[in-house]
Amino acid sequence: MIKVCKFGGTSMADGMTMLRVKEIVERDPARRYVVVSAPGKRYSGDYKVTDLLYETDRDVKEGGHVGEAYAKIADRFRSIGKELGLSLDVSALLEETARAIEKRRSRDFTASRGEYLTGRIMAELLGVPFLDGAEVIRFRQGRLAEEETDRLLRAALKGKPRAVVAGFYGADEEGNVVTFSRGGSDVSGAVVARAAGAELYENWTDVSGFLACDPHIVAGPKQIKSLSYKELRELSYMGANVLHSEAIFPVREAGIPVRILNTFRPEDEGTLIVPSARYEYGDLPVTGIAGKKDFTVVFLEKSLMNAEIGFAHKVLTVLRRHGVSFEHMPSGIDTMSFVIDSAELGGGVLEEIEREIEEAVSPDSLRVFGGIALIAVVGHGMSSKVGIAARLFSAIARAGVNVRMIDQGSSELNIIVGVENEQYERTVRAIYEEFFREG
Repeated sequence: MIKVCKFGGTSMADGMTMLRVKEIVERDPARRYVVVSAPGKRYSGDYKVTDLLYETDRDVKEGGHVGEAYAKIADRFRSIGKELGLSLDVSALLEETARAIEKRRSRDFTASRGEYLTGRIMAELLGVPFLDGAEVIRFRQGRLAEEETDRLLRAALKGKPRAVVAGFYGADEEGNVVTFSRGGSDVSGAVVARAAGAELYENWTDVSGFLACDPHIVAGPKQIKSLSYKELRELSYMGANVLHSEAIFPVREAGIPVRILNTFRPEDEGTLIVPSARYEYGDLPVTGIAGKKDFTVVFLEKSLMNAEIGFAHKVLTVLRRHGVSFEHMPSGIDTMSFVIDSAELGGGVLEEIEREIEEAVSPDSLRVFGGIALIAVVGHGMSSKVGIAARLFSAIARAGVNVRMIDQGSSELNIIVGVENEQYERTVRAIYEEFFREG
């Protein structure tokens, strides 16, 4: 059996934690390939190494040399090396890295050095080969080149019973380092699991799996013991940030289950994520609740919209021209709405979009609503239980919340409601109480 283990930033935070990781890996001979993140925070108020690397990039571009931020990074890694008592010359490695950062002057290259340095140290600690992400993960036009990456990884892993891989980055066809979005080491772990033919992808973090909702809103929410790939995708996309929302695709295609585990409580069961065909529904129709604030809804109304060929295309062309994507598109026979992340509409973009939509389709009415929060109620069991929607909206009504938008997926896996930002927490608590309360 082969297991691929990805360890997050808190699992790499200092030397003592890395020793904990070493113990976890060596406890199970099946844990053969390890993917690492850059060191995260050691305590409240501490810094993440990746954040300091972004500061380092600014220092180099403004002054030509690494500065105070990199000095903090160097101190951090020297401290880790000292704690571990490694034979690896960490100081020399840091000096070499500083010179490379100054020479390349690349934001992605600089940001990737946290994982690179951590990977070198972790490989030395485990006594196994190190694989540089730039050598085995390939990007094309800014996107992961899956087939080429799989081929490179398979070749690199062949003949290596164990190895450490630096997460978060790869390289393009010209050899330039390219990073995933933040949290992208999860994706690196998933592609390694697929290439290795793993039977399980373990994602180690500082929480014991997924919770039914945000513990900052509901005290002590239930833990989710298992969920499907589809449920994970919905919850991750809507803000349940235990696992990167794109990390599921490589393992889903290969049918590899994922288990979310806690480095600091390795005895905990965690959460198992499995293909929908292997998912066993529990007694509760709802698996989890997740959401985000700060969306804008652009609402259009026009008589006989359904008879006007190309109406939606014309509106979407306006959004594309401004580089704006939409999250949801609820519609009726004469109405259409676009739900957009408000962060994409600053600097006068919204006003331009409104003007161009008016010119393109001449709607009878165009209205904009800002300050909207979206809440997703997710669960495979929803489609087989009568009255789920009725329970959901009754619970929201009892909480005195007005629903501004409703969107239900065709798979009946989720129902999304839009409410005012100010009513977000109250709505989540009401929904949780309805579907997860005892008795």
